Amino acid sequence: MAIKLLVVDDSAFMRKAIENMLQKASDIQIVGFGRNGKEAVELAEKLRPDVITLDIEMPLMDGLEALKHIMAKNPTPVIMVSSLTSEGAEATLKALELGAVDFLTKDKSFASFGVMKIEEQLIEKIRYFAAKKPVRRAISGIQPKVTTTAQSATLPKITSGNKKIVAIGTSTGGPQSLQKVIPLLPATLNRPILVVQHMPPNFTNSLASRLNTLSQLTVVEAQGKEKLEPNVVYIAKGGFHLKIKKIGSNYYTEVTSEPQNMLHIPSVDVMVDSVADNFGRDALGVIMTGMGSDGLKGLTKLKSMGGAVIAQNQETCVVYGMPRSVVEANIADVVVPLESIADTIVSYCK
Repeated sequence: MAIKLLVVDDSAFMRKAIENMLQKASDIQIVGFGRNGKEAVELAEKLRPDVITLDIEMPLMDGLEALKHIMAKNPTPVIMVSSLTSEGAEATLKALELGAVDFLTKDKSFASFGVMKIEEQLIEKIRYFAAKKPVRRAISGIQPKVTTTAQSATLPKITSGNKKIVAIGTSTGGPQSLQKVIPLLPATLNRPILVVQHMPPNFTNSLASRLNTLSQLTVVEAQGKEKLEPNVVYIAKGGFHLKIKKIGSNYYTEVTSEPQNMLHIPSVDVMVDSVADNFGRDALGVIMTGMGSDGLKGLTKLKSMGGAVIAQNQETCVVYGMPRSVVEANIADVVVPLESIADTIVSYCK
């Protein structure tokens, strides 16, 4: 049975671009087109699609308001289609909190009516989330400036603590999941944290700003040449890899476009590989929700050098891809639910 897709965008060009991208996917059928948020809500009710692509800036009712109604009346996997502006990034992060499962960015690639990479991403996302129904609801209970770590059920026994640095990798589902980890880390952690979240430019800056307002730790988008400081979280900049470099007795961030032959830029593998080279057994790697297997190579190296690896469990992942690859490779020291990751990090850093 074909996957039923509803496409909602006020731009006729965008609607046609998405339609053209899906021509090769015979298992995906576009059952309707909406031109604004009001039509999105009505068509979601009438057509009962398996997946919806939803623009953010639209007349009559914007995408965020439409998303609220859809999630309340007809919970459906919604993929937001957002501009690459900073305003678009803020709105997209809000949409993810409201229950959208993922997003696709509008950029010059759409002008060619379906660059291969965009096509493949769109088709992969639609197929995955159609198979994953019912949709996971928005992650709730985020509280700013948390004063204590979450009380988890049963924490795993930690056999190799006192880690000096934490490296976190995540992708699909990561923005909202990171808000269940970073804000729960205490000011007594006293470790630098590096984060790679697969996102384009502007989005990572908005993510860092949002996390910073919620957290006891300082969260910044890495700019390069910053001295690694305890209790600072460095988010890899969209479109650039994040590495670290030792100068004298100190470590500094390095922001670079090399290597360019990576599926994801920033790459979890590149970041973790650099952490492993500089810290070895003193490093802690954390792999969270996301498609694919980025992070597997880097974490394999880190583990071989004596470092420790935390993987998010399947039940709490929006997409159990990146953690699955690590778990199946048998390099995860512990596999824990999202709500236990912060406490587990703290335990490894004692």
